[in-house]
Parts: sequence; C-alpha cells; structure tokens
Amino acid sequence: MSSDLFSTASRATDSYDASSIEVLEGLEPVRRRPGMYVGGTDERALHHLAAEVLDNAMDEAVAGHATRIEVTLEPGDRLTIVDNGRGIPVDPHPKFPDKSALEVILSTLHSGGKFAGKAYATSGGLHGVGVSVVNALSSDTVVEVARDRKLYRQRFAQGRTLGPLEEVGAAPNRRGTSVAFTPDAEIFGPELHFKPARLHRLARSKAYLFAGVEIRWHCAPELTTDDTPAEAVFQFPGGLADHLREQVGGRECATTEFFAGRQNFPGDQGRVEWAVAWPLWSDGSYSWYCNTIPTPDGGTHEQGLRQALVRGLRQFGELVKDKRVKDLTADDVMTGSELMLSVFIREPQFQSQTKDRLTSPEAAGLVEKAVRDHFDHWLGHNMDRGRALLGYVLERMDDRLRRKQEREVKRKTATSARKLRLPGKLTDCSADSPAGTELFIVEGDSAGGSAKQARDRKTQAILPIRGKILNVASATSAKILANQEIADLIQALGCGTRKDCDAGLLRYERIVIMTDADVDGAHIATLLMTFFFQEMPDLVRKGHLHLAQPPLYRLTVGAKSLYARDDAHRAEIERTAFRGKKVEVSRFKGLGEMNPIQLRETTMDPKTRGMIRITLPQEYEERVGVKDLVDRLMGNNPAHRFAFIQENAARVEDEALDA
Repeated sequence: MSSDLFSTASRATDSYDASSIEVLEGLEPVRRRPGMYVGGTDERALHHLAAEVLDNAMDEAVAGHATRIEVTLEPGDRLTIVDNGRGIPVDPHPKFPDKSALEVILSTLHSGGKFAGKAYATSGGLHGVGVSVVNALSSDTVVEVARDRKLYRQRFAQGRTLGPLEEVGAAPNRRGTSVAFTPDAEIFGPELHFKPARLHRLARSKAYLFAGVEIRWHCAPELTTDDTPAEAVFQFPGGLADHLREQVGGRECATTEFFAGRQNFPGDQGRVEWAVAWPLWSDGSYSWYCNTIPTPDGGTHEQGLRQALVRGLRQFGELVKDKRVKDLTADDVMTGSELMLSVFIREPQFQSQTKDRLTSPEAAGLVEKAVRDHFDHWLGHNMDRGRALLGYVLERMDDRLRRKQEREVKRKTATSARKLRLPGKLTDCSADSPAGTELFIVEGDSAGGSAKQARDRKTQAILPIRGKILNVASATSAKILANQEIADLIQALGCGTRKDCDAGLLRYERIVIMTDADVDGAHIATLLMTFFFQEMPDLVRKGHLHLAQPPLYRLTVGAKSLYARDDAHRAEIERTAFRGKKVEVSRFKGLGEMNPIQLRETTMDPKTRGMIRITLPQEYEERVGVKDLVDRLMGNNPAHRFAFIQENAARVEDEALDA
C-alpha cells in the first residue's frame, strides 16, 4: 500500500484551479439560493415576498409619510402594493451616477435607506435586501414612483433591468410608490399560487399594528373561493386592543377588561403596544411584532413581556398576602392567554433574513419596564380584578405542579397512595390492595354526589369529570397533557400512558365508565373509550375497562318497579312482566336524578348490576383495524365521519333517533 495518501486522487478529471471559482453578480445569488433570503420556495416563502413589499409601505406610514396603502391581487398571481408616501428617490445615485436610486434599490443587494436611521427612525428593513429579493424572484416587476409632481416607471424581470427609468408624465395629484410583481414559476413551481385569504389576513394585521394607516384590499372576484371579500378597507384606531377584542369575541375571560396599552420608550428609543386577555377556555394564542414585522418565534421583546407579567403578579400576590406566588412562573401566566405585542425600536436585530425571532438585547429591558408600570397599576387600581386574575393563574400553577408530581410518582398499591397527593375530586376507596377495587368515572358533580353515597366505601372509588372530555384522537400531545380532566384521570390511575402504560401499576382492578343513559352520555363514554384506547391500550387489552349500564327508564305498577336500559328493554318489560297493566313510566334525565339506593341497586352493586367489558376482539389484537376506525370516526377529518354516516344511516331505525 502506498504511503502517499493522495496518490490515488484523480488529478486529470477533478481539476480545481482559479477557473473553478464563480463570482455571482447582481441578484444571481438570490436566484441560486432563495432559501437564504426568503426561507425556501414553499407557500410561506411565496407569501414572504408580499410581506417584504408591504413592510416597505408600512415603514413609510410608521415614519409619518403615508396614510394609505392599497393591496391588489389580480389573476396570474399579479400583486400590486401602492402607498402614498414620499416615493423611492429617482435621482442619480452618488456611487453609481449612471443609475437612479430606484434602479440601485431594485437591482442591488444591501442597498436602501434604512441603514443609518436618517430616513426612518424605526423600520422593518435592515439588510437592504427586501425589495431587491422580490425583484430577483419575480418573472416581471414594474415599479412606479410619483414624486415631485411627476410619474416615473421602470421594469425588471428575474432581477434584470429591462430598460432605463422612464418619465411617464405629470402627476400633480399623486405621490408614493407602486410595486407590481409576479412570482417566478421557475423558482416557486407552477402549482404554487398566492392565497387570497392569507394576503387578506396579512393586510388586516398590518392595519391593526399602526392606527394611523388605512389599508385597502382588492382581489379579483374569481380568485376568492371562501369567505374572503373581494374588497375591504381596514383602519383600527384602537390598534391591538381592537384586534384582540375581535379575536376573543364573546368568550368568558378571567377578567372582564383586557390588559392593553401603549408606551413610548425613554430617549426616543421607540415604543411598545400590547393587548392581553385570559379566556377561561383557550389553548392560547401569541402574536409578536417588531416594527410591524411578525416574529412568530418571539424573542427578546417576548422575554420582556413575560418578565413584566410574572413579576407584576408576584408582587400583587405578596400585596394580598398569598404565599403561593413564590412558585409562580411565566408559563403559568402565559399558558392559555391570548396576547399581542408590538414594538418599534431602532436598528433591531433578527435571527435571520426571514426575521422570525427578535434578538436585540435592549428590547427585553425596554419592554419589561414599560409594561410593568402599566400592569402594576392595572392590577392595583381594581383589586377585585387583580384577585380574579391571580386566582386564575394560581389554578394554572397548581395544575402544573400536579402534573409534575404525577410524572415523578410511581405507585403500586392504594396503601402507598395514601401518602401521595391525589386529584382533589377523587373520592378514593379504603382497600389496601387493588384486588377487587373499582374506579367509577362519572359525569359531573351531581352524579358524583349520588355515586359517593351509593358506593361501597371499601372497594369503590369515584372520580367526577366535567362534561365532555378532550377528544384525544384529534388533539396534540401538548394539548392532551395540558387538559386538567385528563391529568386528574392519569394521576388517579397511576399506571402511565402510551409506551409507559403498565397495567401492573394500576391502582384499581376495574375502571368503570358510568355516564347517563342518553345520547350525551354515550358521547362522553365514546370520548373516554377513545382516551383509553389511545393513551392506555394495555388496560384495554387486559380487560380492565368496563362500561356501566344505568337505566334510562323506571317502570312502576303499584309497589313494583323495574328498570329499563333503553327503549327496546322498556318495550320488552311492558310486553312481559307488565303485560296488560297500566304502567307508570318515568325517564331519568341523568344519574344525578337517581337516589343513592336506586343507583346502587341498578348500576353499582355487583350482585344486581350489569356491566359491559370493553376489550379488543382476538382478530384486532394488533389494534390496526380498530385504530383505523377510531381515526376515521374521532380524528380531525370530518369527511370520514360523514362518509361513515352515509354508509350506515340505513341501518338505524327512525325511532332510535330520538333516544
């Protein structure tokens, strides 16, 4: 073997010399590597082009030079954005005397009026690549500038200048800039097109971010396939507060008033605007902006808001002498909230050209101080409001601590569980071993109260749940873990979930789903069975899951009463045991209407009750067939459910529809 490691290299075919070095000029780097500038060539990147041009128009408005912006979408993906600002300069550029400033801006990377901060105090443009990138990635671009009472026009294609700047004529009643472009199908592909709904939302959101601008939306009617209007005018004097109010709608919140406001930063460093609401039932929604640019990944301005809110609530908690606030975190305050934050700062720094995350270190301190002063006043000015929000957030904190404890706890017997913190609504049994014990999952506190009185205290435990639980088949893992009813159920059972589910750790021998004998009860039972099938399959496989059979009717003749599970069972009793007799029939609206003796006798006493064991048939032990059925009937796609109903509707008797 040769000692020369490079002796086998083929110098004849793989020559590498000065001729191998390419120099990309003009906008060619953008067309070669569009992902470096707009994040890819997908739908998000396509709409990023629109955002770049609209951001330039918004910078004119924020600087106080424009009051109106028009966004027009025409067939063929032709998008035109017009503002009535100062207009891009058209005089010769000092560094390139043979080119106008307009041509330099459109055809040269890192050119623009936003570097020194002289033309714009705060702006979204930083690198001077925005509109030039749009030009590079468009098959046709036309820019018109109305300036000094004259109209100018210049055309471009794929970043190339097609001709000199033209003076079109007089424009005595017009000023500003118009940019019309068509994204290049060579870059984005022939199947990708502008989405009117997405552009409409973009234009609307920009109007919320700056109260002093009016944005007019126009779209060719043949392009709208949903409820997106062909024309609209957006102007919102209330700014983000108006936006949040529309988003929250009529949902009940922890406080009747939102926490919203505006504040200038000291020393002419910019300003901040915010709006926060805490709906009682929400997965949370966060919108962050810097200089009207969306920053979906948050950043330092987000950190400032988080610190302002959590520190403000901690101080308020100390004021009202609630010692629990020492464990409060920013996540407790933010989770489930719906908030919007917009900052305007000089020379912001972003993580990338797509500006998904703000990294300016000074933003955190500026935002925290500005928001904190207002938040302290908002909490203290109305003590009842402050206490209501604090109570809501502390409930979130308790949920988090409970879930943390559940993850840390491993238990095998009810005896060991006595030393542990169990869900507050769980009424546990007293047996020392899981053998012979049962957990009844009941619907609501009313049914829970009856069940507690009807149970055998030694072997039967009761866990009430609030209405219809989360449909786990169509929810994300994060949403499942954040759901309080599911967290309580997982903690009560003690056997883990999914791949960590171990039936050997189950605290009860049987789990009994006990819901009302009506359609709503059947729906809740279905959601619970879906939960066990997906999250605790080992319990289903080993036969631990059961379905109670409470009666729907009580049939009475004289002193004798019999109970019927459904209409068919009722008809059978009337035909046999009570044949030819006048029967008094009463229908139970729910388990809570049954007295404890009736509930014990019909549904809970092992000697007299009937139950269905929920398990998988032998042929479905691998769960594939059942999983497919669950996904179709309980998953995200409603078309699958509709198809199932159509296929099986003929099998349902008309009388059963009202059951």
